[in-house]
Amino acid sequence: MNEPTRRARSGERREQILEVALRLFGERGAGNVTTRQIALAVGISQPSLYAHFASADAIAEELCVRAFDALHARFAAKLIDVDDPWQRIDILGRSYIEFGLEHPDMYRIAFMPTRETAPPPDVTFDLATCDPGMAAGLHAFAALRDPVVRICGRDDAAIGVISQAIWALVHGLTALLISKPYFPWAERETLIEAVLAMARAYLADQQVTD
Repeated sequence: MNEPTRRARSGERREQILEVALRLFGERGAGNVTTRQIALAVGISQPSLYAHFASADAIAEELCVRAFDALHARFAAKLIDVDDPWQRIDILGRSYIEFGLEHPDMYRIAFMPTRETAPPPDVTFDLATCDPGMAAGLHAFAALRDPVVRICGRDDAAIGVISQAIWALVHGLTALLISKPYFPWAERETLIEAVLAMARAYLADQQVTD
């Protein structure tokens, strides 16, 4: 087998491992899935899996980065030619919810992880130094923070609180719709619009009072 073919097949196997792992993580929770189980589901030996990933945590991190990158790509596509920051807030909130509902397994691995451990006390959440999963998450979060900065006309610690509170609103609805699909929810579009209206009202209040 020549080297390009070998690399191509290795890449295909890697993608297969990630695809199967994402499904298993979604079904059982990432913290309940081992490399042995992933290898068995793929149809390879555990040592063969280790040729691609050192651990289940490494697989989870790769999937987390991909999920955040996919979310950020959706944000970028939806925001093309949209300059108004208020409109951007609405688009970002709706895109976030839609992404979670269309890709629940990806959403769980990025925003509802069961393998995540507490960072060391001296960790710094800096894009240049943090781990790839955190860096990808901060990159996606920056898309929300930017219009909040523009609306409020400043960039300080309070902007972090405002941005994270808006994120918490849309995340709460998304997580509930994913984790409790059989609850007698109100009409989905009405519910989404209600949450986005709450985010707009909160932001408007912060704009006036801060």
